[in-house]
Order: sequence, then C-alpha cells, then structure tokens
Amino acid sequence: MKPGIVIVNTARGAVMDEAALVDALASGQVSSVGLDVYENEPEIHPGLLANPSVLLVPHMGTWTQETQQKMEEWTIDNVRTAVKEGKLKSIVPEQKALEA
Repeated sequence: MKPGIVIVNTARGAVMDEAALVDALASGQVSSVGLDVYENEPEIHPGLLANPSVLLVPHMGTWTQETQQKMEEWTIDNVRTAVKEGKLKSIVPEQKALEA
C-alpha cells in the first residue's frame, strides 16, 4: 500500500492487528485511523489512545430504533426456531458444532 494511507475499520476488531497499526502510524505508512471496533474490546492498545492521528469512537452501528427493533425480532424468531425445530436460525461460527 502507498505510504500515508487512512484506515477506517467499522467491521470487526479482529480485522486489525493493533500493535502493527501503532507501528505503521509511527513509521508514517498509515497517516490516520478511525476505529469503532477494537481487537480486544473493551481494551484498546495504549499506542492508539495516545496518538492524535487516531479517532476512536464507541461501536454505534446498532443505535437506531429501527435496528434495535429488527434485532429484537430476529432474536425472538431465533428462539422460536430453536424451540420448535431444535436448531438456530443464525448460528455464530464459534458454535457451528452445535448446529442441528
């Protein structure tokens, strides 16, 4: 990648190696960073906290009323499916072995 890039991660914290990111900021390879997810939430690498070229915000992707309602509906449907069919509508990768 070109020197001086800007990185924004709103996906998953594990996508970023925060120690490597701190080093890349120090070297100038990365000029600035915006994060709302963190590698080891709720902990944040001290090198990111101390760097003025880093913008850190809380993860707010689900803070709308519409999203909250859809999440509630999904959860209720997931529980209903588990009780009626013995399987989950949405299984997280870490629980694949539990899939019916």
